[in-house]
Amino acid sequence: MDRNLGLNLARVTEAAALGAAKHYGRGDKNVADGAAVDSMRKMFDTMDINGVVVIGEGEMDEAPMLYIGEEVGLRKPDSPEVDIAVDPIDGTTATAKGLSNAIAILAMAPRGCLLHAPDMYMDKIAVGPKAKGKVDLDKSMSENLEALSKALNKDISELTVAMLDRDRHSKLITETREAGARIKMFSDGDVAAAIATCFEDSGIDIMVGSGGAPEGVIAAAALKCLGGDFQGRLLPENGEEQERCSKMGISDCSIKLTMDDLVKGNDVYFAATGISDGDLLKGVTFIEKNVAKTHSMVTRSETGTVRFIEAIHKLDKKPDYAY
Repeated sequence: MDRNLGLNLARVTEAAALGAAKHYGRGDKNVADGAAVDSMRKMFDTMDINGVVVIGEGEMDEAPMLYIGEEVGLRKPDSPEVDIAVDPIDGTTATAKGLSNAIAILAMAPRGCLLHAPDMYMDKIAVGPKAKGKVDLDKSMSENLEALSKALNKDISELTVAMLDRDRHSKLITETREAGARIKMFSDGDVAAAIATCFEDSGIDIMVGSGGAPEGVIAAAALKCLGGDFQGRLLPENGEEQERCSKMGISDCSIKLTMDDLVKGNDVYFAATGISDGDLLKGVTFIEKNVAKTHSMVTRSETGTVRFIEAIHKLDKKPDYAY
């Protein structure tokens, strides 16, 4: 794929972040999400791709835009055929409440390379490049922390484990504390925490716990670009969710999914823009009337290059579909 696509993807996440930021801290996550979706969808119309949304805002009857199966891009005869995985706001509650670590994210890969993960929970473990291949979803928390300690040359007491602040993680919390590691809880959106494991100055060494399966695929795409590692296991809660797995080609939900199961090939793009300040990216800042600043990251698995982009947007000089 054309390497310039990466920079265009950053424009897409910038648009989503700017749309969402107007509703930051205003208490309505649905309005914020709707603004991000609308802005992101309009920017996709400017991209020279033949894209299909494989992870998005839900099924066709659940979402008016960016629904699973929707075709996006200019779709010219010579446009590259790609799969798109989007989350216009990873952290809708954080955005609505004015909290940290909300980001706009998307991943892109050649057609057929992204797992069509059903909308259910997934058990996850994510680490950065130094710990790649050293941890395993099937091992205990203490075993993984011991292996991580050796890989990172840190004492277990110096390791920081990130996980969603949910009652379902009470056992993980107990095991982590008994092993002697530190815990950083976050309220919403686990993709940012997974990505943070790839940056030493983030202070996060490993991300564990259960969260949305679609977000798991996007996180795996990001970590594939950044050289980290990710494993997941689907957690269907009823027969209907089991059936959804079957319809999406997953016959055995109990199997451990590696990063290559979730994201095939080695030509994957990932882009993210901060909505609110977080461990990895700064949030949108409105400098003055119709002027805003964004902070984004874009990376590609084939080259491993990571670009951080700080942009100043003069909103009154752009059409409403291209913030």
